[in-house]
Amino acid sequence: MLIFETNTLQWILICFEAVVGLLLFIGSRSQPFPQPSRRFGLFILSLASLAAVGQMAPNPVTVTGHLVLLTGVGSFGLLAGIHHLVRTRREVLLAPFSGFFFCVGVGGLMVQTWESLNQFEQWSGFLSLVLLGGGQTWLVFRGLLIGRLPLAWSQAGMVALQRGQLTGEYGAIACFEKGWDAEEEHLNPMAYLALHRINLFIEDKSAAEEWHESLLSVGGEEGVAVEWIQAIHESLERIDPSRMSRLPPLNPSEQE
Repeated sequence: MLIFETNTLQWILICFEAVVGLLLFIGSRSQPFPQPSRRFGLFILSLASLAAVGQMAPNPVTVTGHLVLLTGVGSFGLLAGIHHLVRTRREVLLAPFSGFFFCVGVGGLMVQTWESLNQFEQWSGFLSLVLLGGGQTWLVFRGLLIGRLPLAWSQAGMVALQRGQLTGEYGAIACFEKGWDAEEEHLNPMAYLALHRINLFIEDKSAAEEWHESLLSVGGEEGVAVEWIQAIHESLERIDPSRMSRLPPLNPSEQE
């Protein structure tokens, strides 16, 4: 009976790993920079697949081995995820999902050694679990519930523009349309100006007029850095210099 319960727990942990990896891989499609969560998701899926194959072996990975794996992979993902969540602000999925890994790993290891701990160690472990739960709640709230990526979408839009990719799911237009935010007002005129110029470039005059009106409503081009305007024009000129006549000329101050 004990062997059956252990085997069942091993498969539950394998399924947990596979589900988290799959969610990261699928969720990466909604990120402006999908590479971090996509690669981490594929890495977790690979580990889960190896563990599933190893489960058929005479000596499969033990429950303790799975928990150690979850703790190690989760801690690495947390470091990378919090860096992207707080500093680069390019990705919001990696930290909360890695937090699930870390909490399950640490919590499971603590439960396994619970009976061998004295009362002080048990109270310390309980408080640690409470702190882990609070931290994971913050990660879920900060990343999955209120995670905003307007700056990252603007960056992704500029990358797409420099590559000459104007349309499509990850084209410059689609990215810049998500690159504004009510709480980060300095990003709004940058996105509006980029969309105005790109739509003029592709001769979509109605869309260009709409974005120009949005730009005027937030102060016009005076609220946009000269370097940003220059970068937009230079990127479009590299795509097709013959279409540059459709764009308004740069001011003398913008040409320096």
